[in-house]
Amino acid sequence: MPVRPTGGMKQEWEPVVLHKPKMKAQDLRDPKIVNQALRTGVQVQTVKKFDAGLNKKTTAASAAANVRKLDEAAEPAALEKVPVEVRQAIQKARIEKKMSQSDLAKQINERPQVVAEYENGKAVPNQTVLAKMEKILGVKLRGKIHK
Repeated sequence: MPVRPTGGMKQEWEPVVLHKPKMKAQDLRDPKIVNQALRTGVQVQTVKKFDAGLNKKTTAASAAANVRKLDEAAEPAALEKVPVEVRQAIQKARIEKKMSQSDLAKQINERPQVVAEYENGKAVPNQTVLAKMEKILGVKLRGKIHK
Protein backbone atom coordinates (compact mmCIF):
# COMPACT_ATOMS: atom_id res chain seq x y z
CA MET A 1 0.00 0.00 0.00
CA PRO A 2 1.23 3.47 -0.74
CA VAL A 3 2.31 5.50 2.21
CA ARG A 4 0.84 8.99 2.52
CA PRO A 5 2.90 11.73 3.99
CA THR A 6 1.92 12.76 7.44
CA GLY A 7 0.92 16.31 8.07
CA GLY A 8 -1.19 18.72 6.16
CA MET A 9 -1.61 18.76 2.45
CA LYS A 10 -0.31 21.79 0.64
CA GLN A 11 -1.25 23.22 -2.65
CA GLU A 12 1.39 24.93 -4.69
CA TRP A 13 0.15 27.94 -6.61
CA GLU A 14 3.36 28.46 -8.55
CA PRO A 15 2.69 28.61 -12.29
CA VAL A 16 3.98 25.73 -14.36
CA VAL A 17 5.43 26.82 -17.69
CA LEU A 18 5.63 24.33 -20.53
CA HIS A 19 8.01 25.10 -23.37
CA LYS A 20 7.77 23.76 -26.88
CA PRO A 21 10.87 21.94 -28.06
CA LYS A 22 13.13 23.87 -30.38
CA MET A 23 12.41 23.37 -34.04
CA LYS A 24 14.89 21.46 -36.11
CA ALA A 25 16.65 23.14 -39.02
CA GLN A 26 14.87 20.78 -41.38
CA ASP A 27 11.48 21.89 -40.03
CA LEU A 28 12.39 25.54 -40.48
CA ARG A 29 12.78 24.98 -44.21
CA ASP A 30 9.48 23.14 -44.57
CA PRO A 31 7.14 25.30 -46.70
CA LYS A 32 4.06 24.25 -44.68
CA ILE A 33 5.58 25.49 -41.44
CA VAL A 34 6.82 28.73 -43.03
CA ASN A 35 3.35 29.42 -44.50
CA GLN A 36 1.72 28.71 -41.15
CA ALA A 37 4.10 31.14 -39.43
CA LEU A 38 3.34 33.80 -42.06
CA ARG A 39 -0.43 33.32 -41.54
CA THR A 40 -0.12 33.73 -37.78
CA GLY A 41 1.84 36.95 -38.20
CA VAL A 42 5.20 35.72 -36.96
CA GLN A 43 8.14 37.52 -38.48
CA VAL A 44 9.95 35.21 -40.91
CA GLN A 45 13.46 35.84 -42.14
CA THR A 46 14.35 34.78 -45.68
CA VAL A 47 17.83 34.75 -47.14
CA LYS A 48 18.51 34.60 -50.87
CA LYS A 49 21.77 32.79 -51.47
CA PHE A 50 23.95 34.03 -54.30
CA ASP A 51 24.45 31.36 -57.02
CA ALA A 52 22.59 28.81 -54.91
CA GLY A 53 22.18 25.47 -56.58
CA LEU A 54 24.32 26.32 -59.58
CA ASN A 55 27.31 24.24 -58.49
CA LYS A 56 29.72 27.04 -59.36
CA LYS A 57 32.97 26.87 -57.47
CA THR A 58 35.03 29.12 -59.69
CA THR A 59 34.74 32.48 -61.31
CA ALA A 60 34.83 33.01 -65.06
CA ALA A 61 38.41 34.33 -64.92
CA SER A 62 39.76 31.28 -63.09
CA ALA A 63 37.81 28.95 -65.41
CA ALA A 64 39.45 30.62 -68.41
CA ALA A 65 42.85 30.18 -66.75
CA ASN A 66 42.14 26.46 -66.25
CA VAL A 67 41.21 26.07 -69.91
CA ARG A 68 44.41 27.83 -70.94
CA LYS A 69 46.46 25.52 -68.68
CA LEU A 70 44.84 22.50 -70.31
CA ASP A 71 45.67 23.84 -73.76
CA GLU A 72 49.30 24.45 -72.80
CA ALA A 73 49.74 21.08 -71.12
CA ALA A 74 52.45 18.86 -72.51
CA GLU A 75 50.40 15.68 -71.99
CA PRO A 76 48.50 14.23 -74.93
CA ALA A 77 44.77 14.80 -74.67
CA ALA A 78 43.74 11.28 -75.67
CA LEU A 79 44.62 8.20 -73.64
CA GLU A 80 46.29 5.41 -75.52
CA LYS A 81 44.10 2.44 -76.34
CA VAL A 82 44.90 -1.24 -76.71
CA PRO A 83 47.15 -1.76 -79.77
CA VAL A 84 45.97 -3.84 -82.74
CA GLU A 85 48.48 -6.65 -82.16
CA VAL A 86 47.35 -7.06 -78.52
CA ARG A 87 43.68 -7.08 -79.57
CA GLN A 88 44.38 -9.77 -82.17
CA ALA A 89 46.49 -11.84 -79.77
CA ILE A 90 43.71 -11.84 -77.14
CA GLN A 91 41.05 -12.78 -79.68
CA LYS A 92 43.16 -15.49 -81.35
CA ALA A 93 44.18 -17.12 -78.05
CA ARG A 94 40.62 -17.02 -76.72
CA ILE A 95 39.23 -18.65 -79.88
CA GLU A 96 41.97 -21.33 -79.84
CA LYS A 97 40.99 -22.24 -76.27
CA LYS A 98 37.32 -22.32 -77.41
CA MET A 99 36.26 -19.72 -74.84
CA SER A 100 33.64 -17.02 -75.15
CA GLN A 101 34.28 -13.48 -73.96
CA SER A 102 32.10 -14.08 -70.92
CA ASP A 103 34.02 -17.30 -70.06
CA LEU A 104 37.30 -15.40 -70.18
CA ALA A 105 35.79 -12.60 -68.10
CA LYS A 106 34.66 -15.06 -65.42
CA GLN A 107 38.11 -16.64 -65.22
CA ILE A 108 39.89 -13.28 -64.81
CA ASN A 109 37.18 -11.94 -62.45
CA GLU A 110 36.20 -9.04 -64.69
CA ARG A 111 32.97 -8.04 -66.42
CA PRO A 112 32.34 -9.38 -69.95
CA GLN A 113 32.30 -5.76 -71.19
CA VAL A 114 35.96 -5.42 -70.16
CA VAL A 115 37.02 -8.32 -72.40
CA ALA A 116 34.90 -6.94 -75.26
CA GLU A 117 36.51 -3.50 -74.87
CA TYR A 118 40.01 -5.02 -74.98
CA GLU A 119 39.18 -6.98 -78.13
CA ASN A 120 37.54 -3.95 -79.79
CA GLY A 121 40.46 -1.66 -78.89
CA LYS A 122 38.31 0.74 -76.84
CA ALA A 123 39.90 0.01 -73.46
CA VAL A 124 42.84 1.80 -71.88
CA PRO A 125 45.39 -0.97 -71.19
CA ASN A 126 45.58 -1.99 -67.54
CA GLN A 127 48.63 -4.08 -66.62
CA THR A 128 46.80 -6.18 -64.03
CA VAL A 129 44.01 -7.12 -66.45
CA LEU A 130 46.56 -7.95 -69.14
CA ALA A 131 48.51 -10.10 -66.63
CA LYS A 132 45.34 -12.03 -65.77
CA MET A 133 44.62 -12.58 -69.47
CA GLU A 134 48.21 -13.74 -70.08
CA LYS A 135 47.89 -16.28 -67.28
CA ILE A 136 44.59 -17.73 -68.54
CA LEU A 137 45.29 -17.57 -72.29
CA GLY A 138 48.99 -18.51 -72.16
CA VAL A 139 49.98 -15.64 -74.48
CA LYS A 140 52.41 -12.75 -73.95
CA LEU A 141 50.42 -9.49 -74.08
CA ARG A 142 52.25 -6.90 -71.99
CA GLY A 143 55.40 -6.63 -74.09
CA LYS A 144 53.36 -5.69 -77.15
CA ILE A 145 52.20 -2.30 -75.85
CA HIS A 146 54.11 0.49 -77.57
CA LYS A 147 54.49 3.85 -75.86
